[in-house]
Amino acid sequence: MTDYKDFTKKLSRKSFIKTSGKVVGVALGASILNAFPVNEASATSNSLQYPFTLGIASGDPLPDGVVLWTRLAPDPLNGGGMSSNPFPVQWEVSVDPDFKKIVQRGTEVSKPSLGHSVHVEVNGLQPATWYYYRFKAGDEISPVGRTKTAPALDQTVDKFTFAYASCQYWKTGYFTAYQHMAKDDLDLVIHLGDYIYEGRHDSSGVRPFDKDFPEIYTIEDYRNRYALYKLDSDLQAAHANFPWLVTLDDHEIDNNWADEVPQDPDKQSKEDFLKRRAIALQAYYEHMPLRRSSFPDGIDMQLYRRLSFGNLVEFNVLDTRQYRDDQANGDGWDSPSEESMDPNRTLLGDEQERWLLNGLAASSAKWKILAQQVFFARRDYGFGPDAEHYSMDAWDGYPAARQRILDFIKSKDISNPVVLTGDVHSSWANEIRANFDDPESENVGVEFVGTSISSGGDGSDVRGNTAEILAENPHIKFFNNQRGYVRCTLTQDKWQTDYQVVPYVSKPGAPIVTRASFVVEDGKPALKKIYDNANVPV
Repeated sequence: MTDYKDFTKKLSRKSFIKTSGKVVGVALGASILNAFPVNEASATSNSLQYPFTLGIASGDPLPDGVVLWTRLAPDPLNGGGMSSNPFPVQWEVSVDPDFKKIVQRGTEVSKPSLGHSVHVEVNGLQPATWYYYRFKAGDEISPVGRTKTAPALDQTVDKFTFAYASCQYWKTGYFTAYQHMAKDDLDLVIHLGDYIYEGRHDSSGVRPFDKDFPEIYTIEDYRNRYALYKLDSDLQAAHANFPWLVTLDDHEIDNNWADEVPQDPDKQSKEDFLKRRAIALQAYYEHMPLRRSSFPDGIDMQLYRRLSFGNLVEFNVLDTRQYRDDQANGDGWDSPSEESMDPNRTLLGDEQERWLLNGLAASSAKWKILAQQVFFARRDYGFGPDAEHYSMDAWDGYPAARQRILDFIKSKDISNPVVLTGDVHSSWANEIRANFDDPESENVGVEFVGTSISSGGDGSDVRGNTAEILAENPHIKFFNNQRGYVRCTLTQDKWQTDYQVVPYVSKPGAPIVTRASFVVEDGKPALKKIYDNANVPV
């Protein structure tokens, strides 16, 4: 077992560089240190221990800029270890990893009220261009990160590759999938939620550690939990090598929360939950490469947003937690009821739903993506002709809201809508019917559901009820229960999805393989399997 001091020693600068990705930690020598211009605030600031223990990141890329992130945390698991005074942080952006061609530089102040996190919104960059960035605090230099701006809005893009992930439970497994993702050839990474888990983390998990962490409620609790997760060098490498586009799900706050309702109202008052929600949203902002437009306002945070990458793809990043009606039937799995079938029920809220539909109608992008959290297609676990059994937390618990979107897509003849989903700790490929009540209904889109990074443990290729699930849901074309991530390669003619899986997460070092690949042709909302490796070791 590893105690706290030994654990944090593993995250020293030298070991971080050794274990991280191919770009992370480039050129941290004296020549780089001296390359930073003398900054009066920095020169007069107190010295500090190495503060970049949580790595660096970038996100929300636009054609002319990107967000750069870091957080100063010399003692990451004990509140960060910084003083209660602001601390200046210098930053630089270059077109080369040796920083011989610096294009932007500046100083940002890390504020104690935001956990000494830093969010730099860099503007004036060239579209569709790779850049390198780094930070300096006191005499300490961060690892070097790599990021990429989006193509110009009117630019014809021939190819775009991204990966997406979700659900990384530190206690139940290693984040090995990120080690492989960091070495992949990607333009972007998307995280669909459950970046942390809020519950108690004890020594019964697979990761050796002698310290138990209780369920989190205070701002320091949440900061320490994010620090625990961000100390993972594989996660840091994936952040450092690509820009990220993030949205949260439930475990960043409380399992299966819905707007102002906690999972267990009998155990947590509304007042206490709203206080917790505000704290959790602040902590999420502090640890993500988000723009100031997403800065939380009390219990509210603007997370749904739209990003375009030339004329090829547009991402509608959705928020299925802050505006939803409470789950029907007391949550869980159940049969349809008068409550769940209420035509006025909403998962997105009225304003976000209108924003989504208007955006789909106005989009000129070839591929129109809904990047969101919970299972969109119908998923019936009631095996047999007269049985119906659905997840009340997913879109099946809000069928009228789903049907409004499907009716709009069909009536407006929206081409190439693709739904990306996390949450369920397994991989699925679904064809989306215009009406799931009609077995002969035409397809109007497709959905790719990505598995977890580690939640659920090692997993398996199939479950005991896999055959029944596929037989009951003929629009579901693939189901796999292993851990990993999903890679998508888009062109003007087709979309290819590769399900990347690891055989285990209960120990580090797992290899990665492509479990299956599907293609969707432009204008044809149907799944074509082009590769199937059913003999992945488990």
